Amino acid sequence: MKNFKLLWSFMRGNRLLYIGAILSIGLATVFSFTSPLVLRVTIDSIIGDKVMEVPEWLKGAVDYLGGRTVLMQNLWICGAVIVLLATGNGLFTYFKGKWSAVASESIAKNIREKLYDHLQHVPYDYHVKSETGDLIQRCTSDVDTIRSFLAVQFVEIGRALFMLSMALGVMLSLNVRMTLIAMLVVPIIFSFAVIFFIKVKKAFKDSDESEGRMSTVLQENLTGVRVVRAFARQQYEIEKFDVRNAEYRDLTYKLIKLLAWYWSLSDLLCMMQICTVLVAGAYMASQNLISLGTLVVFTTYEAMLLWPIRQMGRILTDMGKTTVSLKRISEILDAGIEQENEDELKPEINGSIEFQNVSFGYDVQKPNIKGISFKVEPGQTVAILGPTGSGKSTLMHLLPRLYEYQSGEISIDGIDIKKINKKWLRQNVGIVLQEPFLFSKSVKENIALAKPGADTEDVYASARTACIHDVIEGFEKGYETLVGERGVTLSGGQKQRVAIARTLVKDCPILIFDDSLSAVDTETDTTIRRALNSRPKKSTTFIISHRVTTLSEADFIIVIDKGELVQQGTHDELIGQPGLYQRIWAIQNELEEECEKDIQPEIMKTVS
Repeated sequence: MKNFKLLWSFMRGNRLLYIGAILSIGLATVFSFTSPLVLRVTIDSIIGDKVMEVPEWLKGAVDYLGGRTVLMQNLWICGAVIVLLATGNGLFTYFKGKWSAVASESIAKNIREKLYDHLQHVPYDYHVKSETGDLIQRCTSDVDTIRSFLAVQFVEIGRALFMLSMALGVMLSLNVRMTLIAMLVVPIIFSFAVIFFIKVKKAFKDSDESEGRMSTVLQENLTGVRVVRAFARQQYEIEKFDVRNAEYRDLTYKLIKLLAWYWSLSDLLCMMQICTVLVAGAYMASQNLISLGTLVVFTTYEAMLLWPIRQMGRILTDMGKTTVSLKRISEILDAGIEQENEDELKPEINGSIEFQNVSFGYDVQKPNIKGISFKVEPGQTVAILGPTGSGKSTLMHLLPRLYEYQSGEISIDGIDIKKINKKWLRQNVGIVLQEPFLFSKSVKENIALAKPGADTEDVYASARTACIHDVIEGFEKGYETLVGERGVTLSGGQKQRVAIARTLVKDCPILIFDDSLSAVDTETDTTIRRALNSRPKKSTTFIISHRVTTLSEADFIIVIDKGELVQQGTHDELIGQPGLYQRIWAIQNELEEECEKDIQPEIMKTVS
């Protein structure tokens, strides 16, 4: 019931079109059911000599045309009436198809927009945990399943109900016994359709979810195709896809077998019913229990009626598919979104930051950050060092509220960040992620993305600070150069620097470099940091890095291990303290000295 309430809400704004489509199918049914009655009167009362059993107004119309004799001499008039009725049937069937198609396409558009909008506002953690291929499947294939049901089967329910009620009324008025014979198989077919609906619903769910898993494998492979080629893992990826593809084929084949059983058995029942009506009707006509025209009406109505009743199986099948698709879509829409409260604070941010005994865990029972405390003054540069998985990135993701800390307090300029509007906070906290992502746009558009309306000089200035301006100018089309999907046409260092420029163009008072200088050489790293320090308004900057040369110039350094702050101080203070920082400094210093020893003889040979 919940799913169909959701469907009803999606139909808002298009319900009148569906009412028009259902009324059109009702009128088309009236025209189609009237044609056999005209044929009955023609056979029994115009060609034959039976009393004309028609309403008084129709008798008046026949008398106006000259009565039975004139009509018998001009049978084309009866043919013309049947043609007009067929034209009316076709016209209203056209309106039904047009209005239901327009409404269903509009509804599908609304669903896609609602899903896309919702996915933009779900928490950061939702996308971390979700499979991209499955989300794409829900936003495309599942939406199309709903669109198909609304375009065809939804209105067909109205057709079946109209035809059943009209046929039953007309046939009962003609002959009760023949009506009972004609309706004998209808409850059986309907019951068969309901049983089939229950079975096909599960089969479609399994098939649809399997397609989602296959789409995920395909999406991951296309995204990571360069890694696949680099490690010559094509055959492994092919086999992995084959497993998912075979699973999807087998589950879909199971669904197809169910459909084949239903259509073949329902066809058999329908043909047997038509045969029964024809035999029983022929016998009753030979015994003068019914007229020949009545037999024609019953056989015609039976053929017209049974196929829509049989079609209930398809309607219920598509309804089952739609139920599954609606459930999968509602699972996305039920995911909580980040709440934006306009009453939340939007203070001017200067960059004073304090962490007070902050703890956080993706699993509350297993904290990743444990009681961390430190304070940063406006304009200071803080370097963060720690082993892989120690919680460095997680700690910085708490600052723009990508995740909400569970205990303690993080304050900016003395204000708890939980009281600051999220959108406002993120506009003032620029973050360059560890893995840069570029859109398939021009270089200029990628940089200006963070600041809509940024002028050319702003873009150039941020690119100069990120040490990428001269590189971009060297491209054939300069800043108008299109980068491939995910920035594939740029090198790793170029992508990283474009991502840095994109963050810098916002001119945020707080900057976070999440190990984002690792893809550039040491010289470029130093140049970027000096350019940042030389800006007129210096930002409060956090730099996550494993390079001691990068860390050494920071105002102070914090060292994190297993989610705990184990050391903090300046470079000179930390290299004099036994601990992680001193060990890493010693290792890197030793490696640099060895490299210099190896390089020096080569330089002397070259000089000599």
